Amino acid sequence: MQMEDLILVSVDDHVVEPPDLFEGRLSAKAAAAAPTLTTLPSGAEAWMFGGSPLPTVGLNAVAGRVPEEYGLDPLSFAEMRPGCYDIDERIRDMNVNGVLGSLNFPSLTGFTGQLFMTMDDKDVAIELCRAYNDWHIDTWCGTHPGRMIPLAIPPVWDPELMAEEVRRVAQKGCHAMTFSENPEKLGMPSIHTDHWDPFWAACQETSTVVCMHIGSSSTQVITCSDAPIDTLITLQPMNIVQAAADLVWSPVFKKFPNVKVALSEGGIGWIPYFLERVDYTYRHHKAWTNQDFGDKLPSEVFNENIITCFIDDSVGIEVRHHLNIDHVTWECDYPHSDSTWPTAPEQAWRFLQDLPESDIHKITHENAIREFGYDPFAVIPKEQCTVGALRAQATDVDLTLMSHGKGKFQEEGIVTALTLAERIAASSSGKSMK
Repeated sequence: MQMEDLILVSVDDHVVEPPDLFEGRLSAKAAAAAPTLTTLPSGAEAWMFGGSPLPTVGLNAVAGRVPEEYGLDPLSFAEMRPGCYDIDERIRDMNVNGVLGSLNFPSLTGFTGQLFMTMDDKDVAIELCRAYNDWHIDTWCGTHPGRMIPLAIPPVWDPELMAEEVRRVAQKGCHAMTFSENPEKLGMPSIHTDHWDPFWAACQETSTVVCMHIGSSSTQVITCSDAPIDTLITLQPMNIVQAAADLVWSPVFKKFPNVKVALSEGGIGWIPYFLERVDYTYRHHKAWTNQDFGDKLPSEVFNENIITCFIDDSVGIEVRHHLNIDHVTWECDYPHSDSTWPTAPEQAWRFLQDLPESDIHKITHENAIREFGYDPFAVIPKEQCTVGALRAQATDVDLTLMSHGKGKFQEEGIVTALTLAERIAASSSGKSMK
């Protein structure tokens, strides 16, 4: 097998929503309350919602930029690579990267759709939520059949409405929904309560994967206020480790044993020790903590119910025998700053090339296709889905790095982890900047 023969399906990419997102999808009342794109006096573009601009993080759309110009300041659409927000250009960028399929997390609404949770008029809020999901499923994913895996946002303020939306979008072919890695951080009940049971039940009923992305709790792991930003970037997956512990010890999988949760962008290298630790904890402490997994170990529950996701993790691949190989999936993270675009195949091949072909196929596409109800080969002949075949369609895609002469981030010296944490928390919390 050669690198050109890979079939790559990414279970974690991101969309920057275009200005016409809600066009023609809302009642007059909801349209008046919907986010709208505006140009600020500074010349920057921002989404306005509730009379205030929504905070954004420039690192969310850096594909194609010179790395020296990465930074926190929001970008205008003119400064972004069109593939960030234009579905036709996104497909071209996927082709040049040899990527067949892509699941895209939202930007505007927060990872959990919590933007609409802040609204007083919940009738308008649910209309906006459904309109967003319809745009994502019908337009973003529906324009190029076989290329996108739909991912819906939940009306997170009401578990019964969440269940209804899970069932509604499942009828439209969407079997993935976002959720918070720690809803208590968003001011809601934790997953250790029965508050979310209608949601979990609907996901189990419809074979809908619950996608918990790092940062979806609107909190970041920082060690101290003056730690460099590199510290936070290094520790970002720690939130998902905490979420994994919460899930294993929660009643979720005991009550809903067929629910699947994807730990999006969480990596996999940490998992073998985590599994060893939860089993050790169970054996040594269950007599007084009152945990009962019946004839199973916590590690077995994790491997049965958790879909693991990684971008670049050679150590994780080396220790993959500790994981459920049928649940290991690959990510590209376009157009974020951690993305391997446009050389994802080359970077993945470094740690895949010595694996058995059966493992390669599972990790790169088979697991994602099965778990997310995605069937690209029903639309596109399999021989046209490889890295080599897709890149042959993209020989005219310009990969020249863009520069807008904005290297201010470096000129400011070391930016602390707290600076980025505050910006990320604001952008993912669904709260306007006052």
